[in-house]
Amino acid sequence: MNREFRIRPARTGDEPGAYYVCLKTGDYGKDGEPFYREDPDALGRIFVGPYLAFEPELSLILEDDEGICGYALGAFDSHQFFARYEAEWRPALCLNYPRPIGNSSLWTRSDQIHILYHEPDYYCPEPYKDYPSHLHIDLLPRAQNLGFGRRMLEQVIEKLRQRGSAGAHLGVSVPNEVALGFYQRLGFSELIRVGTGNDGCIYMGKKLIQST
Repeated sequence: MNREFRIRPARTGDEPGAYYVCLKTGDYGKDGEPFYREDPDALGRIFVGPYLAFEPELSLILEDDEGICGYALGAFDSHQFFARYEAEWRPALCLNYPRPIGNSSLWTRSDQIHILYHEPDYYCPEPYKDYPSHLHIDLLPRAQNLGFGRRMLEQVIEKLRQRGSAGAHLGVSVPNEVALGFYQRLGFSELIRVGTGNDGCIYMGKKLIQST
């Protein structure tokens, strides 16, 4: 079946479709829906919603005739983005989704995300001045391996470069080897690893402005 894909700027009303993409790629790049049935939007509230709200000019949507099937999101200044998230976004999350209690080894995947509402991770790799921006991208399987991920990331990176960003970073879960290779081919290199096992994260960076 031939599909017609379109890359466009994000707009109001994209949240449900983009949250769904986040869910369907929420198991280390694979389908996360079986793990988040009690709260399908748990991931999207962190990894999509704030970007559409705070950085719409750095948010791109991929869609086809079936609807939204991917996105590429960016934040120009990570510290400023997280400060705004803390002040304007997180309070409602904490109000609407209580902190999980009890034995953490028995928590569901949704519980594990809900705890991040209350204990957010604002980690940025150093040197910050070299990689102040950050990026996030997800594509549904029907849109993968067609070159759209590269095109969208390159467009967001060019927007960051034009605004004067020195560089960008992103995080990759350790089990997501496909994404790791994809970012390496785009010129990202490993900066640091944090955490252990499958819960670990590889932070990768790419300089956008060459030092003189």
